[in-house]
Amino acid sequence: MPFPQRSSAPAPAAPALQGLPLLRLGFRPFYLGSALLACVSVPLWVLVFLGHLQLNLAIPPMLWHAHEMLFGFAAAVIVGFLLTAVKAWTGLPTPRGATLGALALLWLAARLAAFVAPYPVYAALDMLLLPAVAVSLLRVLIQAKNRRNIPLISLLVLMALANGLFHLSALGLVQLPVLAPLHAELALVLMVITVITGRVLPMFTKNVTPGLVINVPRKFELALLAVTAAALVLWVCAAPTLLVAAGAVAAAALHAVRLALWKPWVTLRRPILWILHASYAWMPVGFALLAAAQAGWLPESLAVHALAVGVVGGLIVGMVTRTARGHTGRPLQASRGEVAAYAFVMLATVLRVLVPAVQPQWYAGALHAAACLWALAFAIYLFIYTPWLTRTRLDGKDG
Repeated sequence: MPFPQRSSAPAPAAPALQGLPLLRLGFRPFYLGSALLACVSVPLWVLVFLGHLQLNLAIPPMLWHAHEMLFGFAAAVIVGFLLTAVKAWTGLPTPRGATLGALALLWLAARLAAFVAPYPVYAALDMLLLPAVAVSLLRVLIQAKNRRNIPLISLLVLMALANGLFHLSALGLVQLPVLAPLHAELALVLMVITVITGRVLPMFTKNVTPGLVINVPRKFELALLAVTAAALVLWVCAAPTLLVAAGAVAAAALHAVRLALWKPWVTLRRPILWILHASYAWMPVGFALLAAAQAGWLPESLAVHALAVGVVGGLIVGMVTRTARGHTGRPLQASRGEVAAYAFVMLATVLRVLVPAVQPQWYAGALHAAACLWALAFAIYLFIYTPWLTRTRLDGKDG
C-alpha cells in the first residue's frame, strides 16, 4: 500500500491582528496608566504635604493621596493583571478593543475628575470601574467553568464595596470613619497578594533553579491565610489594641516562615525574581511594625507604608515588568534600567519607613528622597515599557 502523500497546500495563515496593540489585552493600558499615576501623584502629594503646593480638592489631600494609591494605582494593576490572567486561565477572550478602551478611559476620567469635577461626579466615576470589571470577568470564569478563580472576583467586589463606603463616608452619607474603607482596601490588596504570591513565587523560583525543592504544607498555607485575614480584620475594625497586636505578631511570624520556606537566597542573581522576594519580605516587617504601633512605640503610618510601599509597591513593580515581558514575547530577564527601578522602590521604602522610625527629625528629607526615588522607578518603567506596550508582540502573536 503506498504511503499517503503529504498535501502540498500551504498551512493556513494566522488571522490578521486587529485593533490598536494598546487595546489587545488588559495589562497594556492599565499598567501604563498606573505607572503614570505613581510617577506623578506621589511627588505632587509630598509637595502638598510639606507645604510647598496647594491643590483645590474636594477632600483633604491626605485622603486623596491614600485613595488614589489604593483605588487608582494598585486597583489598576490588579484590574490589568486579572484581565490578562483570566484569558490565560480560561482560553476565552476578556475585554479588548473598544470595550477595554472604555474601561481604561473610565479609570482615567475618575483620576482627572478629582481635580476638575464636583466631588459627587468624581465619586460616581470612580465607583464604576471595579464592578464593571468584576461582572465581565465573572462571566468568563462561569463560561469556562473555572470555579477555582472565582474567589478572586469576590475580592474585586469587596474592593468595590470599600470604595463605595469611602466615598459615602467622605460625602457624609454614612457614619463611618473615613480611614476605615482605606484600611479595608489595603487589607484586601494584601489578601490578593498573599493568595497570588503563594501560587506563583515558589513556581517562579523552582522553574529557574534546577533541583530546587520547595515544600510548603497546605495546612500551613491555610493557617497563614486565616491568620492574615483575622489580623487585618481586627485592624480594620479597630479592635482592642491587644488583639490587633497579637494578630499582627502571629501574621508576621507566619509570613517570615513562609518566605524562608521559599528559599529566597537562590534568587540573588536573578533581579526579576529577587524583587518579588524582597518586596514580600516587607510583609512580616509591616505586620511587626503594626504590632509595635499598637503598643505606642511608633506611628501606625510607618506600618501602613511598609505594607503599602514595600509590599504592594515592590510587588507591583516586579510583576508589571515580569508579566509585561512575558506577554509581549520578551525574555524574562531584567535590564539594568529595570534593576535600578527595583532598587529605587526598595530604597524608597527604607527611607519612608525605617529612617523616620530611627531618626524622626530626618522625616521631611527622607520623605522628599523617597518620593523622588519612587517617581524615578516608575518613570523608568514608562520609558522602557511604553514602546513595548503600544506595539505588537515581538513574536507577532495576538495579545
